[in-house]
Amino acid sequence: MFIGIIGATGNVGRHLVGEALARDHHVTAFTRDLARAGTDHERLTWHELDAFDSAAVAARLPGLDVLISCYQPGNAATDFAGTVAQSIADPTAYSTVARALLTALGTRPRTRLLVLGGAGSLEYAPGKVVADDEDRLHAALDGLGLPRGYAAAVRGHRDALNVYRTSNRLWTYLSPAEEIGPGERTGRYRVGGDQPVVDEAGRSRISFADTAVALLDEIEHPRFVQRRFTIGY
Repeated sequence: MFIGIIGATGNVGRHLVGEALARDHHVTAFTRDLARAGTDHERLTWHELDAFDSAAVAARLPGLDVLISCYQPGNAATDFAGTVAQSIADPTAYSTVARALLTALGTRPRTRLLVLGGAGSLEYAPGKVVADDEDRLHAALDGLGLPRGYAAAVRGHRDALNVYRTSNRLWTYLSPAEEIGPGERTGRYRVGGDQPVVDEAGRSRISFADTAVALLDEIEHPRFVQRRFTIGY
């Protein structure tokens, strides 16, 4: 397949590039700054792209079977604190990018869109979302070592998911585990719908590498078109 990746130099994006190439796909890697491009491969090309510019995104869609968006403000892989600060400063960015991507897909309605979003829109009980419960959300942020102001960004991710849910495009939204970070590629994970997948210790966790595995698995074997899913160990 021909796969485009927005945020290809980020924590998950870098693993997506490698995972897709290892599976013999062709990859178009998008970044805001080509100076960050690193990997070279005969089936890999790099381009600058502004995810907020729907016309620019639309111009890159011809020839792509799938577009993956790992959009984050800044680059969390090199400046995590900066990404957190920018996300707090403008939590509407996620829904703005969602609208831009969906507008672009209007020109290529058969192109699939996979979005790596946030975990805060997951339910802690049927119909009860973490992002809507301030006490629970603050406790979760405290546990992750994030400032409580990041609650605005969590709600921004939730709002973006709601934008996708109103669309008839071929979108899929992945809410990763509540704890996502460095770790080995095991190739093993469990799948859920709207509630977190937790391990024997009650933790919802996944590595960047296995998040990439899950996204590529969904591309190759679609199960969640026009749906959200989540993963965890």
